[in-house]
Amino acid sequence: MKGQADALGKMREIPARPRAACRPGEKMPLRQGSASALPGADVVSRSIVPKEAPLPSTVPEPETEGQTTGKPARRSRAESREQAMNQIIDIATGEFVEKGLAGARIDEIAGKATKRKIYYYFEGKDELYRAVLQRAYARVRESEAQVDIDSGSAVDALRRLIEHDVHYHARHPELVRLVMNENIHRADHLKQIEGLPSGNKIVIDLLTRIIARGEAEGSFRPGIDPVELHMSMSALSFYNVSNQFTFAHNFGVDMTSPEAVTRRASQVADIILAWVTKKD
Repeated sequence: MKGQADALGKMREIPARPRAACRPGEKMPLRQGSASALPGADVVSRSIVPKEAPLPSTVPEPETEGQTTGKPARRSRAESREQAMNQIIDIATGEFVEKGLAGARIDEIAGKATKRKIYYYFEGKDELYRAVLQRAYARVRESEAQVDIDSGSAVDALRRLIEHDVHYHARHPELVRLVMNENIHRADHLKQIEGLPSGNKIVIDLLTRIIARGEAEGSFRPGIDPVELHMSMSALSFYNVSNQFTFAHNFGVDMTSPEAVTRRASQVADIILAWVTKKD
Protein backbone atom coordinates (compact mmCIF):
# COMPACT_ATOMS: atom_id res chain seq x y z
CA MET A 1 0.00 0.00 0.00
CA LYS A 2 2.81 2.36 0.84
CA GLY A 3 4.42 1.70 -2.56
CA GLN A 4 1.15 2.48 -4.36
CA ALA A 5 0.74 5.75 -2.42
CA ASP A 6 4.30 6.79 -3.30
CA ALA A 7 3.65 6.07 -6.97
CA LEU A 8 0.44 8.11 -6.94
CA GLY A 9 2.23 10.99 -5.30
CA LYS A 10 4.91 11.04 -7.98
CA MET A 11 2.24 11.02 -10.72
CA ARG A 12 0.59 14.11 -9.19
CA GLU A 13 3.93 15.92 -9.28
CA ILE A 14 4.23 15.50 -13.12
CA PRO A 15 2.60 18.54 -14.80
CA ALA A 16 -0.13 17.66 -17.30
CA ARG A 17 0.78 18.37 -20.93
CA PRO A 18 -1.45 21.16 -22.31
CA ARG A 19 -4.21 19.91 -24.56
CA ALA A 20 -3.27 22.24 -27.45
CA ALA A 21 0.42 21.22 -27.54
CA CYS A 22 1.55 18.62 -30.05
CA ARG A 23 4.82 16.88 -30.56
CA PRO A 24 6.42 17.32 -34.02
CA GLY A 25 4.47 15.30 -36.58
CA GLU A 26 1.62 14.65 -34.12
CA LYS A 27 -1.93 15.60 -35.19
CA MET A 28 -4.00 17.90 -33.03
CA PRO A 29 -6.31 15.88 -30.78
CA LEU A 30 -9.89 16.62 -31.76
CA ARG A 31 -12.86 17.15 -29.52
CA GLN A 32 -15.91 15.10 -30.17
CA GLY A 33 -18.38 16.96 -32.37
CA SER A 34 -15.96 19.65 -33.60
CA ALA A 35 -16.12 20.73 -37.30
CA SER A 36 -12.54 19.60 -37.77
CA ALA A 37 -13.49 16.08 -36.82
CA LEU A 38 -15.34 15.66 -40.12
CA PRO A 39 -13.89 13.28 -42.72
CA GLY A 40 -10.93 14.85 -44.47
CA ALA A 41 -10.00 17.03 -41.49
CA ASP A 42 -6.44 15.80 -41.66
CA VAL A 43 -5.89 18.04 -44.73
CA VAL A 44 -6.46 21.33 -42.93
CA SER A 45 -2.73 21.99 -42.85
CA ARG A 46 -2.76 22.36 -46.64
CA SER A 47 -3.90 25.59 -48.33
CA ILE A 48 -7.61 25.63 -49.19
CA VAL A 49 -7.20 28.54 -51.65
CA PRO A 50 -6.30 27.50 -55.22
CA LYS A 51 -3.32 29.19 -56.81
CA GLU A 52 -5.64 30.78 -59.39
CA ALA A 53 -9.22 31.65 -58.59
CA PRO A 54 -11.65 30.31 -61.17
CA LEU A 55 -13.19 32.69 -63.68
CA PRO A 56 -15.54 34.38 -63.81
CA SER A 57 -14.87 36.22 -60.56
CA THR A 58 -16.56 34.46 -57.71
CA VAL A 59 -20.07 35.76 -57.21
CA PRO A 60 -22.34 34.69 -54.35
CA GLU A 61 -25.09 32.33 -55.34
CA PRO A 62 -28.45 34.01 -56.02
CA GLU A 63 -30.93 34.13 -53.17
CA THR A 64 -33.23 31.12 -53.13
CA GLU A 65 -36.89 31.73 -53.84
CA GLY A 66 -38.74 33.00 -50.82
CA GLN A 67 -35.57 33.88 -48.93
CA THR A 68 -35.74 37.39 -47.52
CA THR A 69 -32.58 39.01 -46.21
CA GLY A 70 -33.30 42.67 -46.83
CA LYS A 71 -30.34 42.83 -49.24
CA PRO A 72 -30.54 43.54 -53.00
CA ALA A 73 -30.98 40.39 -55.12
CA ARG A 74 -27.66 38.93 -56.18
CA ARG A 75 -26.81 38.39 -59.82
CA SER A 76 -27.01 34.92 -61.30
CA ARG A 77 -23.93 33.31 -62.81
CA ALA A 78 -25.32 33.94 -66.29
CA GLU A 79 -25.80 37.64 -65.51
CA SER A 80 -22.31 37.90 -64.04
CA ARG A 81 -20.86 36.20 -67.12
CA GLU A 82 -22.70 38.59 -69.44
CA GLN A 83 -21.55 41.59 -67.43
CA ALA A 84 -17.91 40.45 -67.51
CA MET A 85 -18.04 39.83 -71.26
CA ASN A 86 -19.66 43.21 -71.92
CA GLN A 87 -16.95 44.97 -69.93
CA ILE A 88 -14.28 43.32 -72.06
CA ILE A 89 -16.18 44.11 -75.27
CA ASP A 90 -16.55 47.76 -74.18
CA ILE A 91 -12.78 48.08 -73.85
CA ALA A 92 -12.10 46.15 -77.04
CA THR A 93 -14.55 48.30 -79.00
CA GLY A 94 -12.53 51.42 -78.24
CA GLU A 95 -9.31 49.72 -79.35
CA PHE A 96 -10.74 48.36 -82.59
CA VAL A 97 -12.43 51.68 -83.43
CA GLU A 98 -9.21 53.63 -82.96
CA LYS A 99 -6.71 51.15 -84.42
CA GLY A 100 -8.65 48.70 -86.54
CA LEU A 101 -8.28 44.95 -86.33
CA ALA A 102 -4.67 44.93 -87.49
CA GLY A 103 -3.50 47.67 -85.14
CA ALA A 104 -5.33 46.62 -81.99
CA ARG A 105 -3.34 44.55 -79.48
CA ILE A 106 -4.62 42.16 -76.84
CA ASP A 107 -1.99 43.53 -74.43
CA GLU A 108 -3.48 47.00 -74.78
CA ILE A 109 -6.97 45.69 -74.13
CA ALA A 110 -5.68 43.60 -71.24
CA GLY A 111 -4.20 46.72 -69.67
CA LYS A 112 -7.74 47.73 -68.78
CA ALA A 113 -9.19 44.25 -68.29
CA THR A 114 -6.95 41.23 -67.72
CA LYS A 115 -5.44 38.93 -70.30
CA ARG A 116 -6.55 35.97 -68.23
CA LYS A 117 -10.16 37.07 -68.35
CA ILE A 118 -9.99 37.80 -72.07
CA TYR A 119 -8.73 34.32 -72.86
CA TYR A 120 -11.25 32.78 -70.50
CA TYR A 121 -14.14 34.14 -72.56
CA PHE A 122 -12.56 34.48 -76.02
CA GLU A 123 -10.09 32.35 -77.96
CA GLY A 124 -8.14 35.34 -79.21
CA LYS A 125 -8.23 38.73 -80.89
CA ASP A 126 -10.24 37.62 -83.93
CA GLU A 127 -13.01 36.09 -81.84
CA LEU A 128 -13.10 39.17 -79.62
CA TYR A 129 -13.35 41.37 -82.72
CA ARG A 130 -16.28 39.32 -83.99
CA ALA A 131 -18.00 39.70 -80.61
CA VAL A 132 -17.57 43.47 -80.89
CA LEU A 133 -19.11 43.48 -84.37
CA GLN A 134 -21.97 41.21 -83.37
CA ARG A 135 -22.94 43.36 -80.39
CA ALA A 136 -22.76 46.59 -82.42
CA TYR A 137 -25.17 45.22 -85.02
CA ALA A 138 -27.46 43.69 -82.41
CA ARG A 139 -27.79 46.97 -80.55
CA VAL A 140 -28.81 49.04 -83.57
CA ARG A 141 -31.39 46.42 -84.56
CA GLU A 142 -32.74 46.30 -80.99
CA SER A 143 -33.05 50.09 -80.95
CA GLU A 144 -35.00 50.11 -84.23
CA ALA A 145 -37.37 47.49 -82.89
CA GLN A 146 -38.34 49.95 -80.12
CA VAL A 147 -39.53 52.62 -82.57
CA ASP A 148 -43.28 53.09 -82.72
CA ILE A 149 -44.33 52.17 -86.26
CA ASP A 150 -47.98 51.47 -85.49
CA SER A 151 -49.43 54.85 -84.53
CA GLY A 152 -50.32 57.48 -87.10
CA SER A 153 -49.97 57.00 -90.85
CA ALA A 154 -47.33 54.99 -92.69
CA VAL A 155 -45.62 58.27 -93.58
CA ASP A 156 -45.43 59.16 -89.88
CA ALA A 157 -44.07 55.72 -89.01
CA LEU A 158 -41.37 55.83 -91.68
CA ARG A 159 -40.32 59.35 -90.66
CA ARG A 160 -39.90 58.23 -87.04
CA LEU A 161 -37.74 55.27 -88.08
CA ILE A 162 -35.58 57.36 -90.45
CA GLU A 163 -34.98 60.10 -87.88
CA HIS A 164 -34.22 57.46 -85.27
CA ASP A 165 -31.51 55.95 -87.49
CA VAL A 166 -29.85 59.33 -88.09
CA HIS A 167 -29.78 60.08 -84.37
CA TYR A 168 -28.59 56.57 -83.48
CA HIS A 169 -25.62 56.72 -85.85
CA ALA A 170 -24.69 60.16 -84.50
CA ARG A 171 -24.77 58.83 -80.90
CA HIS A 172 -22.84 55.67 -81.83
CA PRO A 173 -19.98 56.60 -84.16
CA GLU A 174 -18.29 53.34 -83.17
CA LEU A 175 -20.84 51.47 -85.29
CA VAL A 176 -19.89 53.50 -88.37
CA ARG A 177 -16.16 53.03 -87.84
CA LEU A 178 -16.48 49.31 -87.20
CA VAL A 179 -18.52 48.90 -90.39
CA MET A 180 -15.96 50.92 -92.35
CA ASN A 181 -13.15 48.76 -90.99
CA GLU A 182 -15.00 45.53 -91.77
CA ASN A 183 -15.57 46.68 -95.33
CA ILE A 184 -11.80 47.02 -95.66
CA HIS A 185 -11.66 43.32 -94.73
CA ARG A 186 -14.42 42.54 -97.28
CA ALA A 187 -16.76 41.39 -94.49
CA ASP A 188 -14.53 38.37 -93.81
CA HIS A 189 -15.32 38.42 -90.08
CA LEU A 190 -19.01 39.16 -90.47
CA LYS A 191 -19.27 36.01 -92.57
CA GLN A 192 -18.06 33.99 -89.59
CA ILE A 193 -20.77 35.28 -87.22
CA GLU A 194 -23.54 32.72 -87.26
CA GLY A 195 -27.04 34.13 -87.53
CA LEU A 196 -26.00 37.75 -88.17
CA PRO A 197 -27.84 38.16 -91.50
CA SER A 198 -31.10 36.87 -90.00
CA GLY A 199 -30.67 39.24 -87.04
CA ASN A 200 -30.23 42.18 -89.40
CA LYS A 201 -33.44 41.29 -91.23
CA ILE A 202 -35.40 42.67 -88.28
CA VAL A 203 -35.26 46.14 -89.83
CA ILE A 204 -36.31 44.75 -93.22
CA ASP A 205 -39.38 43.22 -91.58
CA LEU A 206 -40.22 46.59 -90.01
CA LEU A 207 -39.92 48.36 -93.35
CA THR A 208 -41.99 45.68 -95.09
CA ARG A 209 -44.82 46.33 -92.65
CA ILE A 210 -44.60 50.10 -93.14
CA ILE A 211 -44.53 49.76 -96.92
CA ALA A 212 -47.59 47.49 -96.91
CA ARG A 213 -49.49 50.06 -94.82
CA GLY A 214 -48.37 52.91 -97.05
CA GLU A 215 -49.53 51.12 -100.17
CA ALA A 216 -52.86 50.24 -98.51
CA GLU A 217 -53.34 53.89 -97.48
CA GLY A 218 -52.47 55.04 -100.99
CA SER A 219 -49.62 57.26 -99.79
CA PHE A 220 -46.70 55.12 -101.04
CA ARG A 221 -46.04 54.32 -104.64
CA PRO A 222 -46.20 50.59 -105.41
CA GLY A 223 -43.20 48.31 -105.75
CA ILE A 224 -40.87 49.76 -103.09
CA ASP A 225 -38.14 47.28 -102.18
CA PRO A 226 -37.58 47.30 -98.38
CA VAL A 227 -33.87 46.40 -98.80
CA GLU A 228 -33.33 49.34 -101.16
CA LEU A 229 -35.22 51.59 -98.75
CA HIS A 230 -32.97 50.45 -95.90
CA MET A 231 -29.92 51.04 -98.06
CA SER A 232 -30.91 54.67 -98.62
CA MET A 233 -31.65 55.19 -94.93
CA SER A 234 -28.31 53.68 -93.88
CA ALA A 235 -26.31 55.61 -96.48
CA LEU A 236 -27.67 59.00 -95.44
CA SER A 237 -27.41 58.21 -91.71
CA PHE A 238 -23.88 56.87 -92.19
CA TYR A 239 -22.46 59.85 -94.08
CA ASN A 240 -23.14 62.31 -91.30
CA VAL A 241 -20.68 60.38 -89.12
CA SER A 242 -18.20 58.88 -91.58
CA ASN A 243 -17.43 62.21 -93.29
CA GLN A 244 -17.90 64.63 -90.42
CA PHE A 245 -14.21 65.58 -90.18
CA THR A 246 -13.41 66.00 -93.87
CA PHE A 247 -16.70 67.78 -94.59
CA ALA A 248 -16.21 70.14 -91.66
CA HIS A 249 -12.67 70.95 -92.83
CA ASN A 250 -13.67 71.52 -96.45
CA PHE A 251 -16.91 73.44 -95.89
CA GLY A 252 -16.80 74.61 -92.28
CA VAL A 253 -20.00 72.74 -91.38
CA ASP A 254 -20.56 71.39 -87.87
CA MET A 255 -22.23 68.02 -88.32
CA THR A 256 -22.04 66.89 -84.68
CA SER A 257 -24.01 69.38 -82.58
CA PRO A 258 -27.47 68.27 -81.38
CA GLU A 259 -29.04 71.01 -83.49
CA ALA A 260 -27.14 69.91 -86.61
CA VAL A 261 -28.08 66.26 -86.10
CA THR A 262 -31.77 67.10 -85.57
CA ARG A 263 -31.82 69.28 -88.67
CA ARG A 264 -30.07 66.61 -90.74
CA ALA A 265 -32.44 63.89 -89.49
CA SER A 266 -35.42 65.94 -90.70
CA GLN A 267 -33.74 66.55 -94.06
CA VAL A 268 -32.95 62.86 -94.58
CA ALA A 269 -36.55 61.95 -93.78
CA ASP A 270 -37.79 64.56 -96.27
CA ILE A 271 -35.50 63.21 -99.00
CA ILE A 272 -36.51 59.57 -98.55
CA LEU A 273 -40.21 60.29 -98.12
CA ALA A 274 -40.19 62.33 -101.32
CA TRP A 275 -38.92 59.24 -103.15
CA VAL A 276 -41.29 56.82 -101.37
CA THR A 277 -44.41 58.93 -101.97
CA LYS A 278 -43.57 59.94 -105.54
CA LYS A 279 -46.29 58.86 -107.94
CA ASP A 280 -45.54 58.14 -111.59
